Amino acid sequence: MICVAVANQKGGVGKTTTAINVATALAAIGWRVLLVDLDPQGNASTGLGIPQSAREANSYDLLTGQVSLEECVIGSRVPRLEIVPATVDLSGAEIELVDMEHRTHRLRNALHGRSASRWDICLIDCPPSLGLLTINAMVAADSLLVPLQCEFFALEGLSQLLQTIERIRARFNPGLAILGVALTMYDRRNNLTEQVAQDVRTCLGDVVFATVIPRNVRLSEAPSHGVPALIYDHRCSGSEAYMALARELLARLPHLKRAA
Repeated sequence: MICVAVANQKGGVGKTTTAINVATALAAIGWRVLLVDLDPQGNASTGLGIPQSAREANSYDLLTGQVSLEECVIGSRVPRLEIVPATVDLSGAEIELVDMEHRTHRLRNALHGRSASRWDICLIDCPPSLGLLTINAMVAADSLLVPLQCEFFALEGLSQLLQTIERIRARFNPGLAILGVALTMYDRRNNLTEQVAQDVRTCLGDVVFATVIPRNVRLSEAPSHGVPALIYDHRCSGSEAYMALARELLARLPHLKRAA
C-alpha cells in the first residue's frame, strides 16, 4: 500500500476537498483506496456521509493504540473507497502523543500491518497545522500531495511547509518525497491567481501538477450532501479537474501495483 499525505499547514486551501475527490477518482478507475481522516474537524468523514454515530472507532483511537486499523475502517457510498473517520477527540491527541513512546511513528506503525494489503493506496487528510498529527502523517507517508490556493499568502506558507519536509526527511523519513503541488481555487478571471500560479511554477517547476482545480460551486455544495463532488455532479468543471489530477498523480507513481 502506497501512502500519500495531503498536507498544507495553511487552512482553507482545499486539502479535504482534494483528499475526498482524488480518493473517489482513484476508486472510480479501479483502485482500492483507504482515506485516513486525521483532522479533528472531521470534514473528510462528513464529506463522505459518515455520521457521528458511526465514528465510535476512529483515527484518535488508532493513534493512541486503542483499536487496530481493521476495527476503525468504515465503508463509504463510493465502491472501493473506505475511510478511517475522525472526531473532535483527535484534537486532544496532540497533547497526549507528547508522552507516548514512538510518538512520531504511531500512524506509520498502525498503517503498515498485515491488513494493509487490502488497499492499493492510502490518502491521509492532514489538519491545517504542523503539529504531531501532521508529523505522524509525514512519517507514515511515502510522498506528499500539497494543495496550494492561488493567493499571495499561500506562497509564504509553502516555504514553511518545505522547511518542515526537510526536517522530517533528516530525522524520521528520508524517503519522503513531494509527489506534487496542486493549484486549487484557480480563477482565470483574477490576475493575481495567474501571477501566483506562474510564480509557483517558476519556483518549483515540474513538481507542480499541470492540472489546476478551478473555483467551482459544485465542489462547495457536495459536502453538505455527504457525497464527493464526483458523485454529486460528475460533469462539473471541478469533478473533471479532479479526475485529471488523479490520472496525473498515478502517472507519477509508476511503481504502484494493485494489492493481491
